[in-house]
Amino acid sequence: MTVSPDPVGAAVDEVVELVSALIRFDTSNTGELATTKGEAECARWVAARLEEVGYTTEYVESGAPGRGNVFARLPGSDPSRGALLIHGHLDVVPAEASEWSVHPFSGAVEDGYVWGRGAVDMKDMVGMMIAVARRFKQAGVVPPRDLVFAFVADEEAGGKYGTQWLVDHRPDLFTGITEAIGEVGGFSLTVPRRDGGERRLYLVETAEKGIRWMRLTARGTAGHGSMVHEDNAVTAVAEAVARLGRHRFPLVLTEPVLQFLAAVTEETGYTFDPDSPDLEGAIAKLGPIARIINATLRDTANPTMLSAGYKANVIPATAEAVLDCRILPGRQDAFEAEVDALIGPDVTREWVTAEPAYQTDFSGDLVDAMNAALLTCDPDARTVPYMLSGGTDAKAFARLGIRCFGFAPLRLPPELDFSALFHGVDERVPVDALKFGTRVLDYLLTHC
Repeated sequence: MTVSPDPVGAAVDEVVELVSALIRFDTSNTGELATTKGEAECARWVAARLEEVGYTTEYVESGAPGRGNVFARLPGSDPSRGALLIHGHLDVVPAEASEWSVHPFSGAVEDGYVWGRGAVDMKDMVGMMIAVARRFKQAGVVPPRDLVFAFVADEEAGGKYGTQWLVDHRPDLFTGITEAIGEVGGFSLTVPRRDGGERRLYLVETAEKGIRWMRLTARGTAGHGSMVHEDNAVTAVAEAVARLGRHRFPLVLTEPVLQFLAAVTEETGYTFDPDSPDLEGAIAKLGPIARIINATLRDTANPTMLSAGYKANVIPATAEAVLDCRILPGRQDAFEAEVDALIGPDVTREWVTAEPAYQTDFSGDLVDAMNAALLTCDPDARTVPYMLSGGTDAKAFARLGIRCFGFAPLRLPPELDFSALFHGVDERVPVDALKFGTRVLDYLLTHC
């Protein structure tokens, strides 16, 4: 009997080396132009991997030298259908090598994992994108709709020199695109079944909280530190920060959160009573993923920076603080009113960064295709929607009317604390998860 060759085998065989090679590019994004590096070199390497199998790529530097982005389009069989954008960012947050078990930019393949900064955020998905795109070209695959592969800069600092710039200055790159998939979705969460055994839920991101970085400023009278001062700017801003930092914003259960909790209840029998004073405690039964889920139950305003004064015996005229605010869809006006009441009349606020919340429905042909792709590769899979407490490049694409999902598929070991790996020490991705994700992505892009 003749055994048919595995059509996806070529992509699966090379994905681990692709991810390892991507990690070896130090694309650390410090948030400052002078010290951010590596994006252009990495982007040109990606372009070369695509061009060597026949793609025509476009390299774009967005807003500043070295902020490299690469685009490639694969025409589909039905030009009347909207194109699908598959996007991944090339930059990573910095890493301190002395804290790691392996060098963070080694791309080491050890103990069944690929190690290094970006392994899950998000050079794993970038590697899968390259592997699948190369296979399609080499095998002459014609997808059902146009596919646009985008490899972009500066996501880790908000996309000012990446997707935000591209959307504003090069909207032509996104012509015809109606939907998109990107990071922080499609990964598995293993939960206990109510009747025994386990079930793998695959979380598809359908919503993101809004990101607002807020600067608070207090002004007072400068003077000598030895005297009595009734209008001390440092005291005023410190009190405002303390009130905000301790404040619990109201519980608001959005549709993606309700759908997620309902699915978990159906599988596990766990109950999540919105009227319970300890809903967060009930969600904690799910393990480390509770860090993300509990952060999507309410708005947050976390103090991150303080700045005041220049000498120990001088009371400064001004004091400032910065808070990282994450706001649920539909809550912007109510959030601002609550903040204003907390900080009081003597402290002013301004938005340093303002990226709106995003939400879409968990329905439609693309969602059905994601579900089918996962079931084909994991018959015990169940896809469920969820909201991301952070943010992705989807916020920029949504400004063009593109419907966005987080779908970077990985089948994870139940014991792996996946959420802790994002920006964490010893970031790593399982080799088997990469190979699984490559198969899922390949299926999705040929059936979407």
